[in-house]
Formats: sequence, structure tokens, C-alpha cells
Amino acid sequence: MNLLDFIFRLGVVFAIYEFLWGIFQIGFQIIIAKRKQSILEMYFLKTIKYFFLVDVTFLLCFKSIHSDMIILDQVILSGIILLTYFIGKFKKRQNRKILFQFHNKNFNKEKENFHLKYEIILIIVSILIFGLFWFYPSISLNNISIWFYNSIINIENTPIFGLIFKVIGFFFLLNLIVKMMTTITFLLNRGKLYHNKNSFNEDKFDDYTEVS
Repeated sequence: MNLLDFIFRLGVVFAIYEFLWGIFQIGFQIIIAKRKQSILEMYFLKTIKYFFLVDVTFLLCFKSIHSDMIILDQVILSGIILLTYFIGKFKKRQNRKILFQFHNKNFNKEKENFHLKYEIILIIVSILIFGLFWFYPSISLNNISIWFYNSIINIENTPIFGLIFKVIGFFFLLNLIVKMMTTITFLLNRGKLYHNKNSFNEDKFDDYTEVS
């Protein structure tokens, strides 16, 4: 599998995982009824979400789900893409908070849903866990992660849903290419890149990933 195919596959997997997690989150909201989630409760669930996303992503790097051999270049690429993905979601939520603050509309609610310190810690811990899996691959092989992996593969192979998520995976690939080009342009111009242009490129394809 070449690198572009693998990035495309990751896009499909990320999209299906967000879909499955969205179903879980809807069920959780029904259980707690109208009770308001605390910030700790919200980030506890988000930690679980990121952990299993990292785990499922690492499972894709095995030569086979029944093998203990990992493909090194896919591990490195997956780590870079995960970091880009997490930072992209972080920047999107941060920009949304700034937007609400600017318009002074629902700012308190958005402020409660975004905690800068927790977000940064969550990203760092997620990447460290991915690194831990690299050195100890057997840790990633747990029943819940394997269930997520098998469910994602089954949905991916479903004719209608599979096609929908493959389209999303294509846009994920385009979005990643745009971000890479933006980064290269930023470096070549020594950081003199218009912020508005950056914001447009980063937000253009990100909406589909924000289920929660």
C-alpha cells in the first residue's frame, strides 16, 4: 500500500470512527437526560475517544491484525497525521471560541466546552500513547479496539455507507495536501502568510469530522 492510499484509508477510518463515537455519545446523552455535563466528565469521555482513535489507527499499521509485525513507514506517517488531525480540531475549537467571544454570543457556553490546558494535555498524552504502542505493539491489541477496528472494516466494506465514507476519505486526503502546501508556503515566506487564507483552507474540509 503506497502512502497516498494509506492516507486515504486513514481518512475513511477517522470518518467511520467519528460516526460510531457519535452514536455512543447520543446514547450517553440519552442516559444522563437533561443533566449538564461537567468539564471533567466531558474531557474524560474525550480522553477515551482519543485513546481508542489512536489505538485503531495503530492497528492499521500492523501487517495483519493477526500478526505482531508493524510497518514502520506507516507508523511514522500515522503519528504525523494523528498529530495534524488533533491540532486541526484544537485550532478549529479555539477559533470558534474566539468567534463567539468577538460576537459575544453563547460565549459562556463555548468557554465551558473548551479548556486550553486540558486540550493541550490531551493531545500530548494521545501522541505519547501512540509512541508507547510503537515500542510495545501488543498493548494496542485489546478487545474494545479490535471491536472498533472490525466494525470500521465492516462498514467500510458496506456498498452504500462504504462509498459515503470513501468520499469523506477523499476530502480528508485533499485537506491534508492543502495543509501541507500551506505549511510549506508559510515556511518559504518566513511566516508571512495571511491569516484569513489559512483559516479558509483549514476550515474548508474540516466540518465533516466534528461529530461531537
